[in-house]
Amino acid sequence: MDFRLGEGARAAGHRLHVHDRLGSTNTEALDQARAGATGPLWIAARAQEAGRGRRGNVWASVPGNLTASVLWPVAGVEPERVAGLGFVAGIALVEALDAACGPDSAGTFGLKWPNDVLAGGAKLAGILLEAETLRGGRRAVAIGFGVNVADVPEAFSASATSLAGLGYPLDAGMVLADLTNKLAVAARIWDRGRGFPEIRERWLARASGLGSRIAVRSGTETLVGDFEDIDEGGRLVILAPDGTRRTVTAGEVHFGTAATAA
Repeated sequence: MDFRLGEGARAAGHRLHVHDRLGSTNTEALDQARAGATGPLWIAARAQEAGRGRRGNVWASVPGNLTASVLWPVAGVEPERVAGLGFVAGIALVEALDAACGPDSAGTFGLKWPNDVLAGGAKLAGILLEAETLRGGRRAVAIGFGVNVADVPEAFSASATSLAGLGYPLDAGMVLADLTNKLAVAARIWDRGRGFPEIRERWLARASGLGSRIAVRSGTETLVGDFEDIDEGGRLVILAPDGTRRTVTAGEVHFGTAATAA
């Protein structure tokens, strides 16, 4: 895999470190922050041995898939706006997949709240946002991307898909180049949080399940209702059967029969 930055990302001052093998690209990005790096700095690995997903889950990687993270500068960004970077990353990723796969892929890729990419109802990619306060009060944010480019990890074969399995035999390096370009564009729109209303509209335009019945499991609680919106803070808005609206900060969303059963 020949990892490289896109031309737009290079022009925006992004940098790239490529590793043959890492435990976690997010960990390496945060280690770079502790050493003084401020970003935008991309970390890509041909093999990742200890990848992390949301809520403490493991992100399994197989050869040919994309595992990469970007250390993103957040100096001067209000803390409550930092979470918006997850939606920036989601938009960048689906638009990068559109670009890499070409016009025949129109409508294939959708966003699942808060940070997955679906294709045909199956999980294709995940995004993990991790923040840390460093010595002296400086804040660091790593945005991790895991994309099933070549194959699906065996443990997730029933619920996930890959670009190759969808008929798009791409190289992970090509996907990364498009992703770096699209993130540079989406971040300019976000404008350190000031442009989140436009990011929100773009995200909703690609949202999977919008307007349909969903179930959201958060801790021991399960909420069932219609996926109505995301609010100005990126929280999921559910219209419950009794007509009340509930906002959800974190949880696992289920569609279709899983939502009905809940």
